[in-house]
Amino acid sequence: MRGLSFLTTCLLLAGSATAQIPPPAPEAMRQEAEARTRANAMPDTAGTGRYPALKQVDPSLADHVIYRPANLVGLGGAKLGVLVWGNGGCSDDGASARLHLLEIASHGYLVIAPGVIGSGPGAPPTPPPTPGTAPMLAVKTTTADVLAGLDWALAENRRKGSPYFGRIDPRQVAVAGHSCGGLQAIQAASDPRIRAVIVHNSGVFTDGTNPIAGMTVDKSLLTKFHTPVLYVLGGPGDIAYPNGTDDFAKIDKVPAMLLNLDVGHGGTFRQPNGGAVAAVAVKWLDWQLRGDKAAARSFTGADCTLCTDPKWRVERKKIG
Repeated sequence: MRGLSFLTTCLLLAGSATAQIPPPAPEAMRQEAEARTRANAMPDTAGTGRYPALKQVDPSLADHVIYRPANLVGLGGAKLGVLVWGNGGCSDDGASARLHLLEIASHGYLVIAPGVIGSGPGAPPTPPPTPGTAPMLAVKTTTADVLAGLDWALAENRRKGSPYFGRIDPRQVAVAGHSCGGLQAIQAASDPRIRAVIVHNSGVFTDGTNPIAGMTVDKSLLTKFHTPVLYVLGGPGDIAYPNGTDDFAKIDKVPAMLLNLDVGHGGTFRQPNGGAVAAVAVKWLDWQLRGDKAAARSFTGADCTLCTDPKWRVERKKIG
């Protein structure tokens, strides 16, 4: 599943748990292959925040990909927040959302995704898919892998000699993920260290099934949220739209917000600096983790910035 495409991710959410998913149409496969080639050719970006970011693999956490400000000394007295990420398709491509994650890192966050650099700069060549076949429904990373990134970050914050020693605020911790990785974020959200949650293009299956081998979720997970949660969907054309909207309807214990941008299941992850969705994610994190009043204006008030932007459809619970 390394380098899992958005097309395959969609099929993972729609397919049967007992059989190989039906192969997509040749034209759809061709278009997806072309889109993947274009995305892989895009260079890594430093983000638009005040701390230009980089992507790396640390030898002490070799099965994860790290996104962070390039100059940690340049943080001065500022502390890093931490975002742990679930990859689309629960794949082991920790670079699958690299433009999105680099953008978040550039705003003073340490972002950690499980897996290896499986796409974009620094990735090994990926063989083209065999016509008429598609991957089996199985995950390559788990929620435990996502949370292992948090364990490592907090340990590094305490370890003398670490470049992160004393540079992380353990109160600024969030989890997010895309598609199958969004389900991992929902699972991880009950961890008491988590202070904010973002679920991208995902939601617990409305029919109670678990069509992704290795992933077991049900609606009871929604009762375990203990922090505000943001759902970002791609509109009715997003295959996760029924699941995500149903989740939002069922959440009743914590503040929640549902945003829809008509871009489909792939979101804006392949756009420069992660596009509009990355900008919203940064503001949510800044508000929830840092109490940033300017960021809060995107979400609060009758005339909130997103509420008055015609591109977005906004629903809120317990958010004034």
